[in-house]
Amino acid sequence: MAEIQVGLGERGYPIHIEQGCLARVGEQLASRKFAKRYAVITDDRVEVLYGRQLMRQLAVAGIEADLFAFPCGEASKNLATIGALASRLASAGFDRKDGLIALGGGVVGDITGFLAAIYMRGIPFVQVPTTLLAQVDSSVGGKTGVDIPEGKNLIGAFYQPKAVHIDPEILATLPRAELLGGLAEVIKYGVIRDRAFFTFLEERREQILALEAAAMNHTILTCCRIKAEVIEQDEREGGLRRILNFGHTIGHAVEAASSFAISHGHAVAIGMVAAARIAVAKEMLSRDAEQRITALIAAYGLPVAIPADLDRELIRIYLKTDKKVVAGKVFYILPTAIGATCITDEVSDRQLNQVL
Repeated sequence: MAEIQVGLGERGYPIHIEQGCLARVGEQLASRKFAKRYAVITDDRVEVLYGRQLMRQLAVAGIEADLFAFPCGEASKNLATIGALASRLASAGFDRKDGLIALGGGVVGDITGFLAAIYMRGIPFVQVPTTLLAQVDSSVGGKTGVDIPEGKNLIGAFYQPKAVHIDPEILATLPRAELLGGLAEVIKYGVIRDRAFFTFLEERREQILALEAAAMNHTILTCCRIKAEVIEQDEREGGLRRILNFGHTIGHAVEAASSFAISHGHAVAIGMVAAARIAVAKEMLSRDAEQRITALIAAYGLPVAIPADLDRELIRIYLKTDKKVVAGKVFYILPTAIGATCITDEVSDRQLNQVL
């Protein structure tokens, strides 16, 4: 088992990474006593795969729990879902001494974390991510929230979990498209912070795509380590943490403009290529580095271009409403080398239009 501690003082927490650890979540929670009772929050797809299994393990560990599921997909990530879940918690008698378990991918984690942040003005929650994207990124760091028609994640809170339990074995049940979407976030970490890891992703592509245990353990551990290091320095995204948004500025706009037909991970892949090309246009990144980034993204079966039929003007509109806009200026995370980035609002309309 590998364990990383997110060092945030009294808000700090462990990230457990271990093959098969889903079967031991109950006993680990029983030993830590974060809450006297739990609600397992999941979607209707993960409920079938792992929900009942987790409920049995909690019962064996002597933990009282209820399971609440909502329809799978980004369309559920809204205030209506939060309201419905909060009503179910209240009707079931959940109070401030109780807690939540997020069992699922990024949508489940974002919804559960936000619900935990606001129910009874804050109750504890635990992340049990079941997708690669959630395991390497969204389950760590305390970003929670939901979408509104004007954009993604515009309503939310920073609220840290009490623990994160990551079982790489779960990834075997992922649809191929979701696995690839998670790999976009994996590649992100190599580009923004770790050149050696980027090379590892180039050299071990076949083993990673085959979910070979050693390669996946190293991949997940490295991503979580990098994210923990960044969060420890900037928990609330006032500076350094913004580099974790590499690929997300244009990516979120592409995702929203497609009415979420393009998944988050695939949109981020497109956004990373776009950011690299803007960096080349600004003479901040070499053409060779941009081509290497694009080649790696393509090698993992991810898109590297915005679909021709996607409305460019709609993308521009969503860019202006992104939550990273400050004083009307859109901020971009641009690579300056493989393993290094900068944050800038100095991207001209001409440079943006050229990429779009």
